[in-house]
Amino acid sequence: MSRRARETIFIQGTVAPGFESVKRLYEHEMRTGAEENTQLCVYYRGERVVDLWASVTGDMSFSADSIVNVFSSGKSLEAIAMASLVGKNLLDYKAKVVDYWPEFDAHGKSDLTVADLLRHEGGMAAFDTSLDPEDLLTENIKENRVGRIVEAQTARFRSGGGSRREYHAITRGWILNELFRRVDPEGRTIGEFLREDISGPLETDTFIGVQEPDLSRISKVKPLGFGFLLRESFKPRFLGRRITHSALRTLGRFLKVLPSMRHSTTRGAPPPWKGMKGILFFNEPIVAKGETPSAAANCSARGLAKVASMMSGGGRFGEKTYLTAEGWTAMHADPIEAEMGFGTTNFTQGGVNLFTEANLDSSRLFKDFNVGREGFVGWMGLGGSIFQWHPGHEIGFAFVPTALHVLDILNERGKKYQAETLRCIGE
Repeated sequence: MSRRARETIFIQGTVAPGFESVKRLYEHEMRTGAEENTQLCVYYRGERVVDLWASVTGDMSFSADSIVNVFSSGKSLEAIAMASLVGKNLLDYKAKVVDYWPEFDAHGKSDLTVADLLRHEGGMAAFDTSLDPEDLLTENIKENRVGRIVEAQTARFRSGGGSRREYHAITRGWILNELFRRVDPEGRTIGEFLREDISGPLETDTFIGVQEPDLSRISKVKPLGFGFLLRESFKPRFLGRRITHSALRTLGRFLKVLPSMRHSTTRGAPPPWKGMKGILFFNEPIVAKGETPSAAANCSARGLAKVASMMSGGGRFGEKTYLTAEGWTAMHADPIEAEMGFGTTNFTQGGVNLFTEANLDSSRLFKDFNVGREGFVGWMGLGGSIFQWHPGHEIGFAFVPTALHVLDILNERGKKYQAETLRCIGE
């Protein structure tokens, strides 16, 4: 699309007084960045203060109510599900998984705790077999089709004597779903819990396992082409580069994470799903209908921001409690810093990352990861989505794009909106 065409994009939605600069930034980014469809929503102290959406391509079907695969942003939804069990005294983060799931006790997994799984320290960053997408339908999960595969896995950790933390990009949600349904008194999956206890009562479009009537509401994701990324990366910013980083910056970051990649346990592993040939596989209806909490939640920014607002309020929204104080506190407790392959993460026992202040000794990678989102909690998704909350300022934040910037591994394009939100409230 030409620069002139991008300058005429119609930005829809509203912002509350005091947050006008967020809209100006959004308009600028939509006109100058490599975007297609995006949604941005922010709650502050329980009120929706930013509610924006736009389509660069003129997609008339795209709206604030469209749902999009938010990839790893769904990890915080699964973390909320597990915290709900902790808050009801049904689960203990420090307990061994085998205490709740005896068949898990095999192949080096007997001593793994619930917190180990949530901190990406479960030694199962990849499975030794590809799953059939049909097996991830809710009714088939309950037949233990996935559970049997998890039970047969061997815990494997990166060589080199470094951190045991390795990103379980897809598998964490599959494993936790099996644990959740074994502990939940009703035997529900995480997708069922989310619909019944969170999405339904809170009236949010946040789904793990999209049901047939909602499939038509999905706006498909699309990765930016490698050739486009390469060309844009060599442009200086003043000549209109449409992606976050230059080629030099991207290469420098790649060189920093290369040692971890060499020792990764995922090298040579089969694809997660049978028939998967690339990212566009996530647009397949069978993937959306199945439950892959860690990588295939389909949500709107409005929905995620409202859930994040509830979390920023200690588990309450309005007069209703969605997560007990005990569950909320335990979920945010005991953060431990550790290298995870693309920088130092700070995961709590409940499986959410705490973004912290940088200091003079902090690495550039740490600063890129944290500066601008200090005090936020949660995670983010491949290509750009962000689902986080700020308990200190009672902010619920969500950014949902359909154009995937896969080289922006720290989701800094969306971090701009977080930083501007903090400026608006005087932080």
